[in-house]
Amino acid sequence: MDISHSLQPGDTWRVGEVTLHSRFLLGTARYPSPQVLREAIIAAGTEVVTVGLKRTLAAGGDNGFVGAVRQTLAETGARLLPNTAGCRTAREAVQLAHMAREIYDTPWIKLEVIGDEHTLQPDMFELLTATSQLVREGFTVFPYCTDDLVGCRRLLDAGCPVLMPWGAPIGSGQGLLNPFALRTLRERLPDATLIVDAGIGAPSHAALALELGFDAVLLNTAVAQARDPVVMAQAFRLAIEAGRLARHSGLIAAQDFAVASTPVSGEPMLLGAAP
Repeated sequence: MDISHSLQPGDTWRVGEVTLHSRFLLGTARYPSPQVLREAIIAAGTEVVTVGLKRTLAAGGDNGFVGAVRQTLAETGARLLPNTAGCRTAREAVQLAHMAREIYDTPWIKLEVIGDEHTLQPDMFELLTATSQLVREGFTVFPYCTDDLVGCRRLLDAGCPVLMPWGAPIGSGQGLLNPFALRTLRERLPDATLIVDAGIGAPSHAALALELGFDAVLLNTAVAQARDPVVMAQAFRLAIEAGRLARHSGLIAAQDFAVASTPVSGEPMLLGAAP
C-alpha cells in the first residue's frame, strides 16, 4: 500500500539509516475501536506509529488495539516506535526500553521520563541519564524533552539522532505555547532532526510547526478523541504537508506596518494590456 501518495518527490528525512517520507508520526492510545485506529493510521499516511508498552502490559497484552497496529504496519510498511510513557525514573525507563526491544524486535525507543505529575513535563536530568545508557546499549533514542536549548544540546551530544521537544503539556491541545523557544531550537540546532511532540490540538498547530522548520510532528489525542478520528487524521496529514510546502516556498516576513499589495504609484499598469 502506497502511503506517500501526496508527498513531494524527493522530500525525505532520515533517522539513522532509515529514510522516511511522511512527517506525521501517530500515537495509538484512546481510540474508540481497533478498526477506527487502523483506518486512522492509513488516513494519516504515517510511516511511524508509537505504542506504549506500559499501557499494553496493563491491558494484559493484546486487547485488539495492538493487533490492529501490527496488521496495519504489515500492510503499509510503517515502523513501530515503542515508548516508555508512564516512567518516572531513568532506571524504570531503561528497563522498559529493554522489554520493548525484546517484545517488538526494534532498537527504536521513544524515551519518556516524566518529572511532574501535574504538567507531565519531561525530567531532563533523568532523561539524559537514561539516554546515555541506552545509546551505549545500541538503542536509537527518540527523547521526549522540553524546549530547553542547553538540555537539547546535551541529548544530541549523548547520541540522539532526533529530538522531540514538547509544544504544550501532553493531551492539552494548546498547540505551540512557546514559538520563540521552538524557533530558537531550529535556528541554533540547524542540522538536528526536530519533531514537535505533545500538546498539538488542531491541524493549524501542526502546520505552524512545519512552517517553523521542524522536520515532523507526533500527536495522538487530537486524532484519537476527535468526533471523526479518520477524517481528522487526513486533515492533519494535509496540514503537515501544507506547512512543509510553505516553509520551503519562502514565507514573507511579518511587519509592524501596512504594505499595499497593489501599488498605487510608480510604473503605470493597464488592465488587459499585453505584456
